[in-house]
Amino acid sequence: MSENSAAPGTPPAVPGPQPEPIRFFGTTWVDHDGGYGLRRAGVAVGSLAAAVAACFLLRFAYQGLEIAEVDSLVGVLVIAMFSICSAIAFRKTWEGFGARPKDPAREDNLRGLKSIGFIGSLLAYFVRSLTEAPGEKLRRAEYEKARVQFEKRRSTRTGNPASRKASGRKRPKRT
Repeated sequence: MSENSAAPGTPPAVPGPQPEPIRFFGTTWVDHDGGYGLRRAGVAVGSLAAAVAACFLLRFAYQGLEIAEVDSLVGVLVIAMFSICSAIAFRKTWEGFGARPKDPAREDNLRGLKSIGFIGSLLAYFVRSLTEAPGEKLRRAEYEKARVQFEKRRSTRTGNPASRKASGRKRPKRT
């Protein structure tokens, strides 16, 4: 048995902060290795294909409304609802790539709206994946900050105080 007790394929434990994995990318975003470029291309193509498929699905739903011969106001409201929700979902998803939400409870309240406007979220994912892994910039900034803080804390340590030599000045003994 080898001295390394970790499971095969797992990297050895490194002291300090660890990068946060990104969906579909894991931690390949740190060094842009492990097929990072192919993953980015796959995510871009996949999110665009999913958005196109979703648009076809919504088109079939709209045709169902036409077959049911509902009032034209209903059709306009459905289109307006999906358009507005998609725009809001795009904006919120895009903002989520750049900063952590200030109010997580509000984000939870918007979950339903974002799921109605899922096409906007898919398009935001597509556009962001053209330049970087979605959320990479935010996580890279957080990771670099954590590494700097770790190095700063680590470099200011003086070691084990018990192993220091006496500096010539003795402390008085307590009685």
